[in-house]
Amino acid sequence: MAKGRADAHQENRAVTTRRFTQLDDVWPAGIGRRLGAMLYDGFLVTAIWIAVTVAHLAFFRFVLGQTAEEIGTTAFDIWSLRLMLLFFVTLFFVYSWRRGGMTLGMQAWRLRVQTLDGHAITLKQSLIRCATAWLSLAAFGIGYWWVLFDGQRRSWPDIASKTETVVLPKK
Repeated sequence: MAKGRADAHQENRAVTTRRFTQLDDVWPAGIGRRLGAMLYDGFLVTAIWIAVTVAHLAFFRFVLGQTAEEIGTTAFDIWSLRLMLLFFVTLFFVYSWRRGGMTLGMQAWRLRVQTLDGHAITLKQSLIRCATAWLSLAAFGIGYWWVLFDGQRRSWPDIASKTETVVLPKK
């Protein structure tokens, strides 16, 4: 019976974490490509934040009936917006990394995030990457500049989540 459950668990893992191709043709991403992808993704994050802010303001204005002058004057207004911004940006990155190992910015720069053995990253790894990315940025980007000093070209999010960011070959 235990063997049957172990086999079922292996099958579920195989289904949920697909193995990527081109594993022999990839190499660790350097700082330039990472910054380029971050710039592209920064535009997407800005668009997400604008959409969330508009929806938040519309909710407070038209559903809760606050006047324009009242919106954003209470701690609840402010913190609910901040939490929504954080939630939707995290959702964007987690979804992108879990779906295909890359965001739109990473696609443009031919980057992919993957496990050390070439699989799609897990939900836990995605959340750890997001949390560490915020810390890296809060520390004036040191977590990303770490790529210059690490022999394997790993950033803090790579190290903390036990993942790697690789460059894909041209097609």
